[in-house]
Amino acid sequence: MFAPPSPSMPRALPLDHRDRLVRTAREVSFPQGTRLFEEGGRADRFWVIRTGTVELDMHVPGRRAAVIERLGHNELVGWSWLFSPHVWQLGAEAATPVRVYEFDAPAVLALCEEDPVLGRAVARWVGDVVAHRLHASRIRLLDLYGPYGAGV
Repeated sequence: MFAPPSPSMPRALPLDHRDRLVRTAREVSFPQGTRLFEEGGRADRFWVIRTGTVELDMHVPGRRAAVIERLGHNELVGWSWLFSPHVWQLGAEAATPVRVYEFDAPAVLALCEEDPVLGRAVARWVGDVVAHRLHASRIRLLDLYGPYGAGV
């Protein structure tokens, strides 16, 4: 969110929109091992990491949850709040102690409704994150479960 874009990372939210969103956030800390959300749960908030690492994981029947991606400084944690039915598609856990900006999703959605330019920027930003995560998930699952070297 706050980092400049790079070829391997989703586009950052423009500065003026970032500033508006951050004014609605609260600063929160989570100790290592805290579950931020569970796959299938109600998605009513999201976070941007200030410090620490959060792991996104996916339930795999009969196995331990597969870690799909590790997120760090300035990265968005959670996108399911933006799309109906507002249910988490993955789980997330603090891999280290983390400090985050926490956002109330209904409040952000209301702000986006009031300001369509902000709404489009947020939708583009989150859409870029979703596309990036989908690609990362595919590669990680191929590495874990595909034929040797399939994810390369």
